[in-house]
Parts: sequence; C-alpha cells; structure tokens
Amino acid sequence: MKKYRLIFCLFLLFIFVLSCSSKAHHRRFVSTSRHKPVLNLMGYTIQAGAFKNVGNAVRLTEKLKTNYDLDATYFLAADKFFKVRFGNFKTKNLAKKRAQSLVKLNVIEEFYIVRPEDYSVARQRQYGTDYLRKSLVKTAKDFLGVPYLWGGSSPDDGFDCSGLTMTVYQLNGLDLPRNSRRQFDAGDYISKDNLEEGDLVFFSEKWNNRVSHVGIYIGNDKFIHASSHGKNIRIDNLSSDYFTSHYMSGRTYL
Repeated sequence: MKKYRLIFCLFLLFIFVLSCSSKAHHRRFVSTSRHKPVLNLMGYTIQAGAFKNVGNAVRLTEKLKTNYDLDATYFLAADKFFKVRFGNFKTKNLAKKRAQSLVKLNVIEEFYIVRPEDYSVARQRQYGTDYLRKSLVKTAKDFLGVPYLWGGSSPDDGFDCSGLTMTVYQLNGLDLPRNSRRQFDAGDYISKDNLEEGDLVFFSEKWNNRVSHVGIYIGNDKFIHASSHGKNIRIDNLSSDYFTSHYMSGRTYL
C-alpha cells in the first residue's frame, strides 16, 4: 500500500513540475513576443542655411548627401526659413570640426551645432511621453504645404514617405531608419484601435504583404504622409476606403 502511495505522490509531483515548466515557458514566450522598441538617440548635428526658397535648401541637402556622404535633411523652421541639418556626431568637437571644414570648402557659410539636449526627446523624462508625442505631431504638421522634395530638386520629382517620417523623428532627437521596411521592423506592433499620436502607420499593396507606404498618426483617425498620388504632404483618414483596404499595421517607438 505504501508503495502505491509513493508512486502516486511521485506522479503528482511530476504533473506539478510539468505544469510549472509549461507556465514558465509561456511567460518567456509572452515576454519575448513583444519587445520595447529602442531607437538610437541623435547626437550632435550641424544646422546650416536660412533659405526663403526651398529649392536652395534642397540643393544643399543633395550636395551634402551626394558629395560629402552626410545624412542630411531640410525643414521649415519656426522663423519660416528653410534650414538644413546634417550629420550625427558623438561629440560637439567632431561636429564643429566637420562644419568648419565645409566652411573652408565654401559648402556652407555659417552653422549652428544642435546638441542632444536641444531635442524634444531629451525633455521626455521631465514632461512625459505625451509631450514627445505632441512634439512629433507638431513637427509633422509643420510640413503641411511644404514642397518636400526628398531626392529631387523640383516638384515633378515627387516625395518620399519614409524620408518624411525619418525627418520628423530625427528633428525630435530619435534616429529612425531611412527605409520604410526598416522603420517597420524597428517598431513594436500596435493595434489600430490603440494608435497614439506619433505612432507610424504602414500600408501595403493589395497583391502582397510588403510595406509600400508609411505615415504619421496624429489622432482622431487621421495621419500625415507624403502622398505619391497628390505629390504633396497632406492629412488623410485611416477609415477612408482606399487606406482601409491597404492598411497593414501600426508601429510604436515610444
């Protein structure tokens, strides 16, 4: 009788261990199935130019990228001048030396070093994530009506959706990848019902499941994007027939 009791106890112990192991495995699976997205922070960046004509900002941007292998972008600043930011340096001294070398080559005239603490992301700890999200939306809205000519010098060249999202994030201190598919991979999945301001929304063509377009969610079922159809930066509704049928996924980075 004691022998059977021992066997029964060992059997219960085996079931208990197996159950705990299964739960532990499930916990491991849950914890790794979603990751906290981590974007690199922008370092020291060079800002140059103050152009009334967007074409001048575009030409400087392209020159820095093509001739000097510098990651550059342009934007409309609060003073209504188009300005160019480029580079991503670990120290202020490295950024200053690079800028001074470009002055000597007559590529730029004057410059300003943007510090990491100047970005909105640096104030996130003090003011909270909502502050950063609203800053991303404000930056995106500043591009409305701006002829955003990524990789081109005339409106006929069209726009690049992922160039817009990258620029908006970089201007707030987050080094978002350049390519839309890499942007998709860098973020964490967020359901359509749980989208928040500053999240990115991705779209695909009907015949495949690959990323073909990206925009910045601004709340109330709306997003800002560089539309290849209208060739301008605009606000559209996620619930419209076209974007509903092409919607792929949302991604968050905060």
